[in-house]
Order: sequence, then structure tokens, then C-alpha cells
Amino acid sequence: MNKISQLLHKVFMTDPNDKEGMQPGEAISYSLCGFGQNLISAIVSSYLTYYLTDGLMIASTAVGFIMLGTRIFDAFNDPIMGTIVDHTHSRWGKSRPYVLFAVIPIAILTIMCFLPYNLWGLPFGNDDVDGWKTITIVTVFYVLWSIAYTAVDVPYWSLATSMTSNTDQRGIMLTVARLLCTVGSGVVSIVVPPIADAITSPYYTVNEQTGMKEYIGNYTADNVAAALQKYYVIIVIAIVIIAIPFFYIGFKNSKERFYNPEQTLTLKENLSLLFKNKPLLLIVIAGILGGGKTLYLYSTMYVSQYCFNTTAWATLFTMAAVPGGLIASLLVPLCTKRWGKRNTYIISHIVGGAVLIGAYFLCRYVKGGVINNTPVLVIYIIALVFAGVPQGFANIITYAQIADCIEYMEWKTGKRGEGICFAMQTFINKIGIALGAAFTCFGLALAGIDDPTMWDAMIPDEKESAQQFLIGVTLILPGASMILSAIPYFFYHFNEDDQRRVVAEIAERKAAALAAEGADGGSVDVGNIDVGGDTKDE
Repeated sequence: MNKISQLLHKVFMTDPNDKEGMQPGEAISYSLCGFGQNLISAIVSSYLTYYLTDGLMIASTAVGFIMLGTRIFDAFNDPIMGTIVDHTHSRWGKSRPYVLFAVIPIAILTIMCFLPYNLWGLPFGNDDVDGWKTITIVTVFYVLWSIAYTAVDVPYWSLATSMTSNTDQRGIMLTVARLLCTVGSGVVSIVVPPIADAITSPYYTVNEQTGMKEYIGNYTADNVAAALQKYYVIIVIAIVIIAIPFFYIGFKNSKERFYNPEQTLTLKENLSLLFKNKPLLLIVIAGILGGGKTLYLYSTMYVSQYCFNTTAWATLFTMAAVPGGLIASLLVPLCTKRWGKRNTYIISHIVGGAVLIGAYFLCRYVKGGVINNTPVLVIYIIALVFAGVPQGFANIITYAQIADCIEYMEWKTGKRGEGICFAMQTFINKIGIALGAAFTCFGLALAGIDDPTMWDAMIPDEKESAQQFLIGVTLILPGASMILSAIPYFFYHFNEDDQRRVVAEIAERKAAALAAEGADGGSVDVGNIDVGGDTKDE
């Protein structure tokens, strides 16, 4: 075994002599799949809103309702998808088939969401004067995209619990997976805003007296919209082509080891299990309360454009959160070992929320006329760096805790319910996306920018008030959401020691059941053994 292999086994805490156990190559392939998945997720989650408002010129209020309604509808599809996963019995396992077969519909529907409907006169020609037909067709494709994405997202995250039952191995694998997911999102964030700025900058100039952006000559918002429609679809097609192979890598090189192929649960049974799992319910409540904590990510294009005169800053704003998130992700093993997952989550979110709220008032204090000045820019960027820290911890801690909750559920009920458990994680994610995108759009409307032409009609004082409001939306709301999300964790008591004890007891009971089966020649369903007992969170 060479030094690289030794290092990988050490990193993933795997045994090179255990040929039936998970190996580093599987964990890496699983993580690469997450990278590809997030290339597609990021372009839709972070930039579809901007494309609809500034490309297709749909009112931000309408876009807000599209995002909110579609994502909440889709979030409640997750338990259904979780049940479908639990009912799946194929030669590839329960989760892996969806990683492979859902990718083509996702790819096609991603492109359909970004087609230049107005530029090409699709699909209504010149018969869509008020824009509602375009809104309808975009909404339909976005709903279909959300359903297709759910069909791969829920199985992808539930796959981790089937690959290994070792909580330490799983924790490291999920850490690496989340890191590569962050990298995937980061790649999109690095590429898209500068291209958008290059597309739109020929139409603008900055008034030296007011510090505000103005159109050059006879150019209008319609010219910018036409340019965005023309080039965005090309960007999206390129991203989709790059992303597709990573799904296949994740499917081909992963293996499901820990699931009961004979155990099938109905949706009603899955929901019943959910309400018996107190630790999981607390995680879900925390996720809902924290749904707005990443709003700053969904507003970067607008804050950059309206507060700092160029969408090019959006890359820096998005990437500013990455260092904090990456550092937090790398510190998860150390911090959770010292303080536990629960306390690490609480501390990081309360501190992060306080920093964001404090940064807003500091921006107001040093403003000095207009928002787009250097001190405010520096404060805003520093605040975003700190905002990434709690998100970096949460990205890994919540996935690891939900994996723990699967074993808690098996210990308490005899049923694992991987699908419904990880459906709750994707449910949390989608609530966050829904609130982030919707609050951004509603914030634009409340600031008086329901469409780009309204900004052009504002006088400088009105623009300054709108800028202050947007900064407040992107700092105060996420900060408050972070603090609120920490509250349920004060009632979460299923700790690491409890998890190890639960896993050991499950193994003992299954061994005893198999021994009894051998002794009397009968058959025993080890997935439905009475697993009575208690833990702090029973």
C-alpha cells in the first residue's frame, strides 16, 4: 500500500484489510457526486431569481411568490420521496438508482428554466403582452425541476447511512462531501457574476456626483434584459454538461451495505416514525427557524448591482462566506470532539447572528452619504466572512446528526427510515432556499425596486433609502434567523455517547436474533425486533 493510500485510509478512518467495509475511493466518489449536484443546484438557487427579474423582467413580487410557493410545495414532497426510497428494492440498492437515473431530467429542466423566452418569442410569440404567460411556463418548468431535483437529492444524502454505520467514518465522509458541495457552489459563484457584469457593463456608467449607476445614451433596462437572456442559457448549458459525469461517478463507485431490503414503510408509517423521533423533530424545527440565515447568498447580485454599482462584486460577496465556512467545516471534528455537535451549533449560530446584526448598525454609523463607499464595503465583506462560519458548522453537523437519528429511530422502533430522515434534511434546505429567495424579492419590492425600471426612475435620495433597506434585509434577517435556529438545540440531548451506545445495542440485538434463528431453525425479522429502552431524548 503506497503512502497516498495510507493517508486516505487515515483521513477516512477506514480499514484497508476490511474488504467488505467502506474504502476511501467510495467516500471520494460520493463527495464528487455532491460537487456535480451543487453545480446545478447553485445556478438555479442563486441565479434563477436574478435571471427572472432582470433577464425576463418579471416583477420581483411575482418572482418572490414563485420561489416561495414552488419551494414550499417541493419541500413537502421530500417525505414522499423518502418513502419512495424506502420502498425501492433494486439490484443497485435503495438510493443509488436515483443518483443515476434522475440526472437527465434535471439537466433538461435546468436548461428549460433559463431559456430566453422573451428574446425568442417562446412559447407565445408576441401574444404575451403582460408577461403572465411567460410567468406561467417558467413556473411550470421550475416546479418540474424541483421535483426532479428532489428525486436525486433525498436519495443522495440517505445513501451515506447505507454506505457505513460507523459514525466517525460517516462524519468524515460527510465533511468531505459538504466541502466539495461548497466548492461546486463556489465555482458557479466565481464564474457567473463576472460574466453577468461583462454582459451588462457596456450599458452603464456611474454618475460622479451622485455615485449612482446610470444608463449610457438611449440604453434602457430592456437592452440589459435582452443581453442577459442571450448569454445566460449558454452559461447554464456549459455548467450542466460539466456536472453530469459526476453523478455517474457517485453511482458507479458507491456501495450500499446497511439497509433492510425487506423492510417497506408507507408514507403514513414514515410520518408516524418522524413524530416518534424527538431529536430529529428538534433538528427540523431549528432548520425552519434558520431558514433565512443564508438570505445574504441569494441577494448578492442585487446588493452588488444596486448598492455598489456593479454585479462583479457579487462574486466577492458570495465567496466571502466561503473561507469562514471552509474553516468551520475543517474545525468540525475538533470542535465537536471538545464541545459536542449540539453546543458547537449553538455557539456558532448565536455569535454569527450577533455579528451580522452588529455589522448592519456599523454600516449605518459609517455610511457618510451613500452606501457605495469603501468603509461600508469592507464592513459588509467582513460580516459575510463571519456569516459563513455558522453555515459551515451547520452543513456538516446537521447531516451527521440526522444520520445519528436514523440509528436512534432503529433503536427505538426497529425501523431505520433512512428516506424519511434525510428527506427532513432536504426539507430544511428547501425551506431555506424558499425563504432566502422570496425575502430577497419581497425586500426589493419593499425597497421600491419591483422591477429594474423603477430603480431608474428614482431620485438620488430615494436610491439611498433603497440601498440602506437592502443592506438591512441581507444582514439583520439572516442574523436573527441564526439566533432563532439555536433555540431548539437547547432541548436536544441525544449526544455522541448515546449514539455509540445505541449502535452497540442494535448490533447486540441483531446478533441475538440471528443466534435465536439458528437455534430454532425459524426466521427472524431483525428490522422489527423490540428495541425498548431509553435515552435522554426518547
